[in-house]
Amino acid sequence: MFITFEGVDGSGKTTQTRLLAERLREEGREVVATREPGGTELGERIRDLVLHGGDVTPWAEASLFAAARAQLVDEVIRPAQERGVDVVCDRYIDSSLAYQGVARGLGVDRVLELNLLATGGVLPDKTFFLVLPVEEAVRRRGGDEDRLEEEGAEFARRVDGAYRELAAAFAKRVVTVDAKQPTEEIASFIRGELRDLS
Repeated sequence: MFITFEGVDGSGKTTQTRLLAERLREEGREVVATREPGGTELGERIRDLVLHGGDVTPWAEASLFAAARAQLVDEVIRPAQERGVDVVCDRYIDSSLAYQGVARGLGVDRVLELNLLATGGVLPDKTFFLVLPVEEAVRRRGGDEDRLEEEGAEFARRVDGAYRELAAAFAKRVVTVDAKQPTEEIASFIRGELRDLS
């Protein structure tokens, strides 16, 4: 399986990525858990540049994320798939569609085309979109914010709205999850949704 987690920063994606990987390993499955941007040496450098560097134009931002993603697919995701290993990823293409395609106004179709070229068309089997009110997500994050988080609540609301549009457009792949529920209840729901895939 190739499973991804999406949502605004602070929605619990990272926690659910970790919990799913742990549960799958407990079931005797081999799992590669990774994140975006990151997961490779190049990806981590791009992550630092994009999230903690200076100003980045929208197309430069989209292109850097696509470059990190291309490296992750070639170096981590595709080799894992070829070995029959599960891949669980904190963010993937939907992040670029939401952040750059919609919130930055570049257009979903154009950003999707860029990313399909970069990844050779590798898409997740299932994506979990963790829905949480923006104000709650900001509260959960605390004060240590990266460049995208510093864009403020209005930008976060545009991203949240974008994710909701994507969940409707890709309803067969994207599962919407109420992230206000207790962490373990969310994890149980996610595992239940994956029974047919595994």
